[in-house]
Amino acid sequence: MKALSQKRRHPLAAIALLLMGLLLTGGLYAVATTVNEAKASTTTYSANDTEEGGKLFAANCATCHGMGASGTADGPSLVGVGAAAVDFQVGTGRMPMQMNGPQALKKPAQFNDEQTHQLSAYVASLGAGPAVPEEDLVNGGGDAAAGGELFRTNCAMCHNAAAAGGALTRGKFAPALADVSGKHIYEAMATGPQNMPVFSDSNITPEGKKDIITFLKQIESTGSPGGADLGSLGPVAEGLFVWVAGLGVIIAFTIWLTSRTS
Repeated sequence: MKALSQKRRHPLAAIALLLMGLLLTGGLYAVATTVNEAKASTTTYSANDTEEGGKLFAANCATCHGMGASGTADGPSLVGVGAAAVDFQVGTGRMPMQMNGPQALKKPAQFNDEQTHQLSAYVASLGAGPAVPEEDLVNGGGDAAAGGELFRTNCAMCHNAAAAGGALTRGKFAPALADVSGKHIYEAMATGPQNMPVFSDSNITPEGKKDIITFLKQIESTGSPGGADLGSLGPVAEGLFVWVAGLGVIIAFTIWLTSRTS
């Protein structure tokens, strides 16, 4: 009995029990989160949309992403990325890529709206993922003040406080957000394209994303009432402008004064 009691009180037993508890809790949380996001991100497409999208994918995308979108050395797997990722990448012309580079550049879209819808349907059929947002979430009818706070907290460090964009490392950059549709802004937050992190509904709620879009559209329509915005890059650009302009005035005055003396 004494040996049995000592075995039950082995010092590693408590650690093993704690690890099992953590693993069980994490597993249950991951399953619950996945199920909830899958339910929230399921979009219904017709069988014809999926079939036509598969044909378009095989003809235009499979070279890099592989048949069945399982991925290759030249392109990642698209299983589970959702319709929103395809709608953003294809709708903004970033995919198919024009050439290899640090990141895909925005350009005129190669596919029309119907073909983009069909490609989204095909990829969505491969696995649950973020869906194309509903119109009421991207029409700019949210709270601009709350959106501005969320934007400054989560986005301004890369996109600039005025959403004018900014440079990142190794030739990458965060693009300016002017003239970007509300739908594509929402999809970018939900899917995390390029170097952007994914802002799931647990990070920023759908209403929060709507507020951010409202804020961005408000500052876009307001313009620069104080005069030239100098790229909206803040005091560095403004200080440089004042320095260069002031130095130019001093040089011009010096030349004029010298010419008068001679």
